[in-house]
Amino acid sequence: MEYRDAKSKFIQTWGALGSQWGINKTMAQIHALLMVAPEAISMEEIMDELQISRGNASMNLRALMDWGIVYKELKPGERREFFTAEKDLDELAVKISRERSRREIKPALKVLKEVSSIEGGTSSEEKHFIDQTTKLYDFVLKADNVLEKITEYKDNWLTQLLMKFMK
Repeated sequence: MEYRDAKSKFIQTWGALGSQWGINKTMAQIHALLMVAPEAISMEEIMDELQISRGNASMNLRALMDWGIVYKELKPGERREFFTAEKDLDELAVKISRERSRREIKPALKVLKEVSSIEGGTSSEEKHFIDQTTKLYDFVLKADNVLEKITEYKDNWLTQLLMKFMK
């Protein structure tokens, strides 16, 4: 497989995976393109490479910057804006995990806490509902706490050491 074909296949596959991560296909394709680019590239280059409109490119670049995984770069003497992606895969995983927790897990926890705290519980159906939603809340909370601890490992030298032993 030649470079252009391999690059295109990677971008298309990363784009398809994006929907499973909670982002749209174009957003994931832009991220893939920037991740494998050796240097920052302009919005025009992104539009040309992916065959997308300026509005689509702009909206998705803004979303990627909100996630903290794409950065704007200014080049002296250039009027155009250039973009680059987070290249450190550990840092990328941490940022994506934190953002997904903030956008998806925390709101789900809020709802689970609310629905498991209903008044009543007199019928067997209500008791079962409260029991199941409480168990689900506890499970999701534990999973979120584990995810939070894993993402904090970059700041903790002891955890980094333990992670090296596990590799």
